[in-house]
Amino acid sequence: MRPQQLPKTKTSSPQPTLRGRALRLLARREFSRQEITQRLRAHAASPAELETLLDDLTARGWLSDARYADALVRRRSGQFARRAIAQELKRAGVAPEISDSALTPVDPAEELAAARALCQRKFRSAPAGPKETARQVRFLQSRGFALSLALRAIRSGGAAGDTDDC
Repeated sequence: MRPQQLPKTKTSSPQPTLRGRALRLLARREFSRQEITQRLRAHAASPAELETLLDDLTARGWLSDARYADALVRRRSGQFARRAIAQELKRAGVAPEISDSALTPVDPAEELAAARALCQRKFRSAPAGPKETARQVRFLQSRGFALSLALRAIRSGGAAGDTDDC
């Protein structure tokens, strides 16, 4: 027999302030100024109140587009091409100069190696035919790699005869 569960009573807790909401979001992960503005806009009494809060958070060092960009680059590196990461930073409203400083220049050989490693982790073997080759190329393109680079990554792995590479 299961013991009877008491119905949960709803206790009225005070609504969190705008500052509280912002700090709760920032405690979880870094946000760009544009992202946090979008999340808090519905809870702000006025746009001026929101801008004042964001300026204060920036002045205290709790909100930083540069830190957000660095965190995003670290999180996405190895999974996405530099081009895809740059697009994500642009969508998040990060200034181009901040994006450029967070994204280190990538050597073409390193990008080719990253594409091959990503493909190897995903597929575990070289493509068996044109259909599988197209599938692997589409996967690499969805991660931001150029078509020519994706084809080179797959061909170089297949040409070596090693079944562990793409």
